[in-house]
Amino acid sequence: MTTTVGVIGLGNMGGGMAATLARHDFPVFGFDLSQAARDKAAAAGVTPVNSLTELLAKSDVVILSLPKAEHVERLCLGGEDAPVSDAAEDHKAESLLALARPGLIVIDTTTSTPETSRKVAAALAKRGIDFIDAPVSGGPKGAASGSMSMVIGAEDEVLARAKPVLEAMSGSRVHVGRCGAGNVAKIANNMLAACHLISTAEAVAMAARAGVSPEKLLEGVNAGSGRSGASQVMFPNWVINKAYDSGFSMGLMRKDVGLASDLAQQLGMELPLANAVAQLWNESRATLDDSEDFCAIVQRTDPTLFGHGA
Repeated sequence: MTTTVGVIGLGNMGGGMAATLARHDFPVFGFDLSQAARDKAAAAGVTPVNSLTELLAKSDVVILSLPKAEHVERLCLGGEDAPVSDAAEDHKAESLLALARPGLIVIDTTTSTPETSRKVAAALAKRGIDFIDAPVSGGPKGAASGSMSMVIGAEDEVLARAKPVLEAMSGSRVHVGRCGAGNVAKIANNMLAACHLISTAEAVAMAARAGVSPEKLLEGVNAGSGRSGASQVMFPNWVINKAYDSGFSMGLMRKDVGLASDLAQQLGMELPLANAVAQLWNESRATLDDSEDFCAIVQRTDPTLFGHGA
């Protein structure tokens, strides 16, 4: 039996995931409040729909690709800011809880919070709807190529049923625990990425001042124990060439750094390095807008070496 997939949120990530699934011969329906996003998805083989009601009526699996945890909660459980259908005259908010049928599997790829995932999963379970938190890494390019990675929080049986869809849309998947565990792992990952960008910028700037080129320094670091995603991917692809076009924004990374700080506080943990990194990202608001590429944080370390006009 063919699994029909609905994708809610057709932005840089959701649009790429939807196109990847369509390329793997899944029937894919897409919903987004943006007409431009729906049009772009249609050109990639996705069938756009104008309401959640229509999408949910057609879908066996629904994938969420939304900016923040609050958007996930509103969409799933309802609220004033939940999406509405284009034709809804009274603009009454729609929600998965109200509209989805039993047996549906919801896969949330948003970098959300474990509390939100568990709250949503518990509410949907009462309607016979399963929920998986599967935040992703790899950026728009990974979503479009199907090479992105996932850290997954789910029950074994639910994960097994969702496996064909997950395998088609990602290059690697790590099942880290039950619902909520995926978001814990993603928050930890992004905390490291936020730190590595700054620490790598400092290492590159120090070496450049001492007469070693950034390219050669990175080659040496990547052959040694100091390598990271920042030195292996971010700097070569988006920093050294001053492209700053990863598709992931300063605003989103600031959000994720904040999630890490909140989680540490909830756990009663004092994490000095994480706190210092969070402060640096927060202070960067003075010179870097939320809309800038997240790799631009390195410009705070050495604007001459890393700036657009350098």
